[in-house]
Amino acid sequence: MRRLSIVMVALVLAGCMQPSGEPAKGFISPKIGNVYIPLEGSAYLVLEGDAAAVSLGNNVAVTNAHNANLVDSKMLIGKSTNYDLLFFHTPKATTELPEAPPRVGEMVIAYGQAGGGALRKAEGVITDLNAPVKALCDKCEVQSAFTFKGDAGPGFSGGPVVDATDGHLVGIIFGYVDEPGGPANRLIYAYTMSRVATELDDVQRKLPTDVD
Repeated sequence: MRRLSIVMVALVLAGCMQPSGEPAKGFISPKIGNVYIPLEGSAYLVLEGDAAAVSLGNNVAVTNAHNANLVDSKMLIGKSTNYDLLFFHTPKATTELPEAPPRVGEMVIAYGQAGGGALRKAEGVITDLNAPVKALCDKCEVQSAFTFKGDAGPGFSGGPVVDATDGHLVGIIFGYVDEPGGPANRLIYAYTMSRVATELDDVQRKLPTDVD
C-alpha cells in the first residue's frame, strides 16, 4: 500500500509543481466546455493553485476535497466521507454532457489548468477499472478508482476525463503516481461518475433540513 499512499501525497503537493499535460486550444466538444469550471487561487499561503471542477447540473459542481482552498466556502455543499470529493453550488446549470462508464483500453482525454488560467489536456488509455487507493482515515473504507496512462498531473485535480471519441464524461481525476521512468509512465487515478453520484447523494442526505 505504500505506493498507493504516494497518490495522496502527490495530490496535496500538486500546486507547487510544474504544469503537466500540453496546451489545449479548446475542448473536443462544446458540451465539455459547458460543464468545465477552472479553479484558481492562493494555496499554501504564498503559492498559486490551479485545479478544475465539473458541473453536474442543477447548479451543483464537483471537484476534489483537497481543492477546498480554491472554492468559495459560502458555496460549499459538503465533502464525501470516504472519497476525495467536494460538492459546491455553481451558476452553471447544464446537464447536457452525457456520462458513460470507463472501459479498459478506452482512449480518454483529461482537462486541467496551468498558471494564468491556461487550459491543458492529457490523452491516455484506461488500464484498470478497480484500482484500490489508501483510505482517507483509519475508519474510512479503501477507495476504488479507475486508472489510465497519461501526463495529467498538477493542475488536473478535479478535472473531467472524457471519451476521446464521443466526449462522454467517464470520470473525475483526483491523483497520480509516477511509475519508473517518471511522467512518461504516469498513472492517473480517477473516480467514475457513478461513484460521484453516490457520494453526492450521501452528502445531500446528511444536510440539515429546515424545521418549522
